[in-house]
Amino acid sequence: MGSEGSRVVVPRNFRLLEELERGEKGIGDGTVSYGMDDVDDIYMQSWTGTIIGPPNSVHEGRIYQLKLLCGLDYPDNPPSVRFQTLINMTCVNQETGAVVPSLFPMLANWQREYTMEDILTKLRKEMMSPQNRKLAQPPEGNEEARLDQKGLVLKCCIV
Repeated sequence: MGSEGSRVVVPRNFRLLEELERGEKGIGDGTVSYGMDDVDDIYMQSWTGTIIGPPNSVHEGRIYQLKLLCGLDYPDNPPSVRFQTLINMTCVNQETGAVVPSLFPMLANWQREYTMEDILTKLRKEMMSPQNRKLAQPPEGNEEARLDQKGLVLKCCIV
């Protein structure tokens, strides 16, 4: 019986269902939220996230929309994360809005226990870091077309 040190690995779909339930209940302080992008996606790959800009920073009062794509190897590997809303941050590719894993330690040093909520919360915290809190931001209300990973043009606008 003594299988000390062994741990139960929760299957991908159960893990994503747990995250979906947590996201739908709105657990947390309300500064980040997330949910499935397409309820018909049986693989639960496409998610949207929202971050409310932190106070006392250039991000205060802004609402940022993100796209998270969980591959079939999630949670063993991190999702790809992309801002749909224009943002200027040191860890974000300015042309695509993609969060660059090598510039965002949580993605670079991914652990299976991390969640999409953890990513969004850490990105919000990164907005408050000295290198990002005062960076000039694109004007609010500007529309920007970005290609998503399926090749569709997405239009985004902060209202």
